[in-house]
Amino acid sequence: MSLVTLLPFIVLIGAMFLMTRSAKKKQQQAADMRNQMQPGSGVRTIGGMYATVKEVSEDTVLVDAGPGVELLFAKNAIGAVLSDDEYNRIVHGIEHDLKSDVVPNDASSLTDADEPAAAAASDETPVDLGKKDESDQAEEPSDAVAAEAKSDDEPKKTDGDSDAK
Repeated sequence: MSLVTLLPFIVLIGAMFLMTRSAKKKQQQAADMRNQMQPGSGVRTIGGMYATVKEVSEDTVLVDAGPGVELLFAKNAIGAVLSDDEYNRIVHGIEHDLKSDVVPNDASSLTDADEPAAAAASDETPVDLGKKDESDQAEEPSDAVAAEAKSDDEPKKTDGDSDAK
């Protein structure tokens, strides 16, 4: 057999190896995440339920889903272990303190310009976005007539009934 005949088989085996390797890597990451669970951490199950971990055993997890509601899950049923900020944002609606991440409304505080932004904006002419007056509408038909006259000067296109051969 020649190398050309074996090449498709070699490529196929290589692709299968890479796919199984990436799947094993994802499974290992999920197992590590589940092994890092501790009592008090927030989790999301594969069914989409959010709860707080109460106890962790070798194969099971006891979670607190609400006042007086304790559920026993298999470790494999835990889809994600959430950070405290993310869990509080989703379950309790508590947003992260954004006061430290304040972004200014305009760029004037970011530049060293002595002139305020309001003075620079006053030099511009205002743009009128309102409806046109009746006198303006009367001028429009004359513009349309001028455009029609201009198009009459240009040769008109036909559907192929030209005299050219």
